[in-house]
Amino acid sequence: MKHFKYILLLSLFIMLVSIAYGQPAGGGPPGGPAGGGPPCWPPPCVPIDGGISFLLAIGAAYGAKKAYQNIKEES
Repeated sequence: MKHFKYILLLSLFIMLVSIAYGQPAGGGPPGGPAGGGPPCWPPPCVPIDGGISFLLAIGAAYGAKKAYQNIKEES
């Protein structure tokens, strides 16, 4: 059970850090000043931050499940 808590805390920390890195610097709107060109090049700009967060959460849950199963087998 001790390892399960460490793995759970580590996965929570990784998810929080990934959310913090996804925020724009300064808290303003992304893309710079208005009137410029497209915010990314080449245009179709596809945001991937939501998908990555979802995959990290699924991976953390799967890892926690496997860790719990390993601990349960040892007992």
